[in-house]
Amino acid sequence: MPKILIIDDERSIRRTLKEILEFENYEVETVEDGIAGVKEAKANNYDVIFCDIKMPQMDGIEVLTKLKNDGLETPIVMISGHGNIETAVDSIKSGAYDFIEKPLDLNRILVTIKNAMERVELVEETKVLKTQIKKQAKDSSIIGESQAIMEIKEMIAKVAPSDARVMITGPNGSGKELVARQLHELSNRKKGPFIEVNCAAIPSELIESELFGHEKGAFTSAVKQKKGKFELASEGTLFLDEIGDMSASAQAKVLRALQENRITRVGGEKDIKVNPRVVAATNKDIKKMIEEGQFREDLYHRLSVIVINNPSLNERTDDIPLLANYFIEVLCKEHGMPQKKFTDAALKALQKVNWTGNIRELRNIVERLIILCDSEITDKDVKNFVTSS
Repeated sequence: MPKILIIDDERSIRRTLKEILEFENYEVETVEDGIAGVKEAKANNYDVIFCDIKMPQMDGIEVLTKLKNDGLETPIVMISGHGNIETAVDSIKSGAYDFIEKPLDLNRILVTIKNAMERVELVEETKVLKTQIKKQAKDSSIIGESQAIMEIKEMIAKVAPSDARVMITGPNGSGKELVARQLHELSNRKKGPFIEVNCAAIPSELIESELFGHEKGAFTSAVKQKKGKFELASEGTLFLDEIGDMSASAQAKVLRALQENRITRVGGEKDIKVNPRVVAATNKDIKKMIEEGQFREDLYHRLSVIVINNPSLNERTDDIPLLANYFIEVLCKEHGMPQKKFTDAALKALQKVNWTGNIRELRNIVERLIILCDSEITDKDVKNFVTSS
């Protein structure tokens, strides 16, 4: 239930507003002076605050200035029986959300509350979005200084500005998606979307609809037209992860799309022009699959203009201290925990682990260690909580 605070020295105003707003299903608290209002506003979370301007001891502008200077983001609506343009302007300049003159109009009050709460939600959504964007940008960087990683970074820098198709190979958990994202972020298409399709996670009977879209009525559950990933990524990058798990039928249609830059939605007849930059990835031996007739050789050659091979974590153990320290910083923040750290001996112990799950496994292990261990994680902790071979 939304909470409203009313700060006003007039008892009749407090009582009337409280009765009206409680009838409208708001939870309402009232105080009779500015000093008590500041204390109450800081002590509890309110969705909207109504504050009278003319009050003894501390007037409304002082209350407003004090709360805003202390970082309170709750919308504050100033109310006054002696309103004029100058007072209203001073209120807005001091950080008020709105200014309402007495006698108070019920409809104006309710509309103001609704708009103020919607504004707060929008501000919060914007903050979350900015945080996610910053986190995604940080998470998409490739961490490492080993020779293998430096060669990959150099390759990305050369290849990214072009529209050349790239095939990324390497074991599960080795960071193939990070390479794909870096290719996108450093490309001329970085302002376009990065669209990811996990070919292994989509049933074979649905993969074509996912990639090329479908028309309304194309099949039982097709209740409306849907654009496919090729269309959605047309001005950006289409990342086909686990390409080795794609069905033979879908392979043929993907080949046509790459050859002609055109697709046809499932159940449709019209050709649709598309132009995504395609990056594919796989943990399988595609050349062996070609020999066994499980993957189209012509499609492979279309997708692998450039091949980037991601090493396993066991092949880049020099990067483990950098990765572990990065993960411990990020994960402590995610869990709201005080920052922890590894001892040098602990980092050396991590380098001796057989990382069958690669970077993904290392991240999970670091998360386990920060939850179960003290502020300083030792080599003994690594031996106790990490299974090595």
